[in-house]
Amino acid sequence: MAGGWWFIRHQQKLRLRAHLMQEAIRNKDFTFRMPTDGMIFGERAMQDTLNQLGETIRQQVNQSEVESWERLTRVLTHEMMNATAPITSISQSLLNRPDVKGTPLEDGIQAIYDTSRHLSDFVISYRKMSELEKPKMGEVALLKMIEDIRKTYPQLTWEVNISPDITVWADAGMLRQVLMNLVKNAIEAQAQKIVVEAHQDERLPDSTQNHSPLVFYIGNDGLPIPAENRQSLFVPFFTTKRSGSGIGLSLSRRMMILQGGMLELVEQPRQGCRVAFLLSIQSSKVSS
Repeated sequence: MAGGWWFIRHQQKLRLRAHLMQEAIRNKDFTFRMPTDGMIFGERAMQDTLNQLGETIRQQVNQSEVESWERLTRVLTHEMMNATAPITSISQSLLNRPDVKGTPLEDGIQAIYDTSRHLSDFVISYRKMSELEKPKMGEVALLKMIEDIRKTYPQLTWEVNISPDITVWADAGMLRQVLMNLVKNAIEAQAQKIVVEAHQDERLPDSTQNHSPLVFYIGNDGLPIPAENRQSLFVPFFTTKRSGSGIGLSLSRRMMILQGGMLELVEQPRQGCRVAFLLSIQSSKVSS
């Protein structure tokens, strides 16, 4: 009798798990991770697989999103360059004409020329999103890279908690650019302090390439990001700055994905930080 009651309760718990995971997926929350306590070995293996599957789906969704924006970027930049190039060329020719110089027409044509040049420069810089080279992966000493960046911004107070023996499997140039972008954004948001930490990520499955997942936390005490802007933070062209291009964060996420990682906004930064980002990346090969 007791065994039958346990079996019924156990099945009810399994059904609840299935319902919770279904709701998480329906709400596009692929970070779910259900505990395996009290499960027999077969159920535990299945739950571990489902936990890992949620993370795999999340990575695939993010990859597809970035690739979609990349394809759109190629089309938009091509069309915009085709439209602005003649305007720039014609207005420049008109400015060089003697019958235009010193006339009321000069200011108007100059404005047209300046605007078309600004738009062309913007498109050229944004084209970087779709022209990133394949990353050159290798071992990167994480603490040394952070210390080098720290020397570049001595006006900030740095709180670094990274073991000196941690190395990551990444493209050194891309990773450095991502970190520099995050620090520059923090300074523009009037930050005075940068918090950097790194630790193993228990959410992620072990890589098939024998790399263990690593979570890299970088936060600051700058102005918080308004709630209405968080969903669009990594959308290309989106910016809240008057002189911003909306390239930095979307490009940074693209570079992280190319390295097999991800860049995300932390919903609830830890104490002392108002804004924080989470970088997931692979640590160096585990020795056999």
